Amino acid sequence: MENQALIAVTIFLITYAIIITEKIHRTIVALIGGLLLIMFGVMDQESAVHHIDFNTIGLLIGMMIIVSITAETGIFKYLAIKTAKLAKADPVKILIALAILTAVASALLDNVTTVLLVVPVTLSITSKLNVNPMPYLISQIMASNIGGTATMIGDPPNIMIGSAVKELTFLAFIDNLAAISFFILFVTVGIFALIYRKRLKTTESLKAELMKSNERKELKDQLLLKKCLFIIGLTILGFFLHQFIHIETATIALFGAFLLLLLTGEDHLESSLERVEWTTLFFFIGLFVIVGGLVDTGIIKSIAKGAIELTKGDVAAASMLILWVSAIASAFIDNIPFVATMIPLIKDMGAMGIDNLEPIWWSLALGACLGGNGTLIGASANLVVAGLAAKKGHNISFMKYLLIGFPLMLVSIVISTLYIYLRYLL
Repeated sequence: MENQALIAVTIFLITYAIIITEKIHRTIVALIGGLLLIMFGVMDQESAVHHIDFNTIGLLIGMMIIVSITAETGIFKYLAIKTAKLAKADPVKILIALAILTAVASALLDNVTTVLLVVPVTLSITSKLNVNPMPYLISQIMASNIGGTATMIGDPPNIMIGSAVKELTFLAFIDNLAAISFFILFVTVGIFALIYRKRLKTTESLKAELMKSNERKELKDQLLLKKCLFIIGLTILGFFLHQFIHIETATIALFGAFLLLLLTGEDHLESSLERVEWTTLFFFIGLFVIVGGLVDTGIIKSIAKGAIELTKGDVAAASMLILWVSAIASAFIDNIPFVATMIPLIKDMGAMGIDNLEPIWWSLALGACLGGNGTLIGASANLVVAGLAAKKGHNISFMKYLLIGFPLMLVSIVISTLYIYLRYLL
C-alpha cells in the first residue's frame, strides 16, 4: 500500500508540474497521468471510471451544446453592441457595461463560453473607438470569474462542488453566493473605472459612428432564437427545481440540449457537437482519475487529518484556511485540478469530526473561483481571453495581468473573508 501511495503522489506531482509549465497540453498530461495509475496497479479500470464525476461532464456537455446553437443566432453580438449604444459609446461606460454583461452571462451560462462570445465583439468595439482594448479584456476576465461564482453552473469549480455535494443545490448556490459575487463585481469594476477613466478617450466622430451601428443586423435567425431562449429558460427552470423533482443537473442540461436539437433539426447536430470543448472534458476525466488515486491510497485522508489537527477541528479556522489557501493556490495553478483535489479532502474532514461543513464549501467556492483572477493561468477563461486577444495582435503578458489581477483578487478575498465570518461564523 505504501508503494502505491508513493506512486500516486509521484504521478500527481509530476502531472501538476507539467500542467503548470504549459509545455505539453494539459489534457494529454492529465490523461497519461490517469492511465499510468491504472498501468502501475494503483487502481483498476473499473475503480478509475467510478471516480469520474459524470454529472459534471454531462452538465458541461449539455450547456456547451445549448450555447453553441444559441451563438448561431447572433444574440451575443446583438447584446454587446446594444450595451455599447446604451452606454452612449462612452469608453469608460462601455467598460463597465460590458463587464456587467459578461458577469451576468457567465452566471447563467458558463464563463469560458461567455468570453468566447463577448471578447471578439469587444475587440471590434474598441477598434471602432480606437481605444486600448487591454482594460476591457482584463476587466472581462475578472468579471467572468466573479459572475461565474454566483451560480452552480457559472464556473467549473462550482459545477464540481455542486455535483459532489448533493445538499448544495442550484438554489443554495444563488442564495449563498450571488449577492456577495455581485457586490465584489461592483467593487472591482468601480476600481477599473477609477483607474482608467482618464486613459480611455475617443473622438466624438468615432462615437457617432458606433452609435449608427445597427445591432438588429446581428440577429441572424429569429425563429431559432425563440427556440433557443425557450430551451434556456426551460433548462434554468429545471436547475431551480432539480432538488424538488430529484433529477440531476446533468440530466436536465442534456435533456435541454437534445430537446433543442430535436426542435432545430439535425442540421445543427454535427456542428454543435464539434463545438463542444472535448479537450476540456477529457482534461476533467484525467484529473478525476488522478485525484481518485490519492483517495484510494489514503493520501487525501492523511492530509485531511493534518488539516483538522492544524485547525483543532474549529469550523471558523478551517473555513478561513480553505478560503485563503484556495485563493492563493488557484491563482497559480488552474482552479479545476485544485478543486478536484479539495473536494474529497473536505469530505474526509467532515467524516473525521467537523460537523458543519457548509461554511467550508462556500469558502472553497469563493476562494477557487475568485482566486482564479489572481494570474493569467488561474482559470480557463483567463487563458481563452489571452488566446483570442493574441490572435488579434494584443498580447496580455503574465506580468501585465499580474500587476492588475492579483491586487484586485486580494481585495475580493478580503471581502469574502468578512462575508464568510459575518454570515456563517459569528
